[in-house]
Amino acid sequence: MNTYFELLLIFIIFRQHKSYEMKKFLIEDPAAIEEIIRKATVCTLSMCDGDKPYAIPMNFGYNDGVIYLHSAPEGKKLDVLKNNNQVCVSFYVDEAMNIRHEKVACSYSMKFRSVLAFGKLEFLSDQEEKVKGMNEVMKQYTGRSFTYNTPAIKGVNVMKVMVKKFTGFNRGYNEPK
Repeated sequence: MNTYFELLLIFIIFRQHKSYEMKKFLIEDPAAIEEIIRKATVCTLSMCDGDKPYAIPMNFGYNDGVIYLHSAPEGKKLDVLKNNNQVCVSFYVDEAMNIRHEKVACSYSMKFRSVLAFGKLEFLSDQEEKVKGMNEVMKQYTGRSFTYNTPAIKGVNVMKVMVKKFTGFNRGYNEPK
């Protein structure tokens, strides 16, 4: 039977190994992180509703460390964000099943590349800023800018997230850059 100290030593070694394992999946190259964001078609905006997590999928635009989002002028997410503007935005691409041994359940995993972006969300009120934000969203999906009439811009809520930290992960593909 193992003693407490033997079990503690095994736990410490396991934790160090897991920490090393996770570090080898980190993506630190800003160009590789931007490539994932550009390739994504949807992001997930995560926030805190009091002491409860709240996450929703959204369309987005991205330019130079800033994530742009848009929504209807009212709704739960806006109420939540007005109380706490700290957010995490996640992006993931290239999802695929990774099977190492078909008959062993624990050998199934997912291949993916992902980015977590942490920052503060800001509501845009200036018409020109809102147009810029909307154009970043539209460029993500169409590759071009648009013109907007005043009622359309006034009737939409445009937000930006000034990203303070990016964390990228690459699981199952070539080693991260």
